[in-house]
Amino acid sequence: MGDAAAQPENAKVLHLVRHAQGVHNVAGAKDHSALMSPEYFDAQLSPLGCQQVQDLRNYVVSSGILGKIQLVITSPLSRTMETAVRVFDTKPNRASVHNGGEAEEMLDVNYPPILAYELCRERLGLHPCDKRRTVTEYRSLYPDVDFSLKVMLTLCGRLMLERPLRRLQPGA
Repeated sequence: MGDAAAQPENAKVLHLVRHAQGVHNVAGAKDHSALMSPEYFDAQLSPLGCQQVQDLRNYVVSSGILGKIQLVITSPLSRTMETAVRVFDTKPNRASVHNGGEAEEMLDVNYPPILAYELCRERLGLHPCDKRRTVTEYRSLYPDVDFSLKVMLTLCGRLMLERPLRRLQPGA
């Protein structure tokens, strides 16, 4: 990460996070043809993936990054939403879930909205692991994830109003 002092005041920082390891990643590493198994439909996180999520959560909290994030955008697959929710969203009623059953001290931060966006999917392939459930199913599994795009439109509209876009001048 760059020096925060060197960034312009109005700069937006983009952090990219890939989902943690899924059970399909483990199976596919052993036998690529296993990825065609319906067993891996909308694949979940593996035990190592759950640990990776917790490690990233610990880093995001201890570094102070969590309090600076304005929006989290994820693809609408179980493993990606689970990664996003466990890392970036700990509302009081969910603290024990995100910390492996142990209560985490509630932080004095505004948790960013989490938006599921179809175009963020890595691929729309033949493998069952790349297929997803319905939004209706996901809404009950991930009640804090927004599937409507309203959050993004509101946030982006507000950001656009904060500072008008400037045209780049030749040589700029």
